[in-house]
Amino acid sequence: MILVYTTFPDWESAERIVKELLEKKLVACANLREHKAFYWWEGKIEEDTEVGAILKTKVELWDELKRELKEKHPYTVPAIIRIDVDTVNKEYLKWLLEVTK
Repeated sequence: MILVYTTFPDWESAERIVKELLEKKLVACANLREHKAFYWWEGKIEEDTEVGAILKTKVELWDELKRELKEKHPYTVPAIIRIDVDTVNKEYLKWLLEVTK
């Protein structure tokens, strides 16, 4: 199992893309949280509101999920960060494997 972290500029794009990923069975579930973001862009510090997404999936879907996110993502330079999970309870892992392709 892996977690994939990415951010979106707004709720509309976050919800639309996450639902597409769920329909394609590329993720088992996602958690969305709105937050304040500070970052460098074009030589200056920017401040904005973003929606962070934690996507839960299996390792075998990483390449396909990354491709889908790059293709659909509204940002020019999206953060698509893979976090390997060392330990997860077996019931949750069983469910995740059953609901993804």
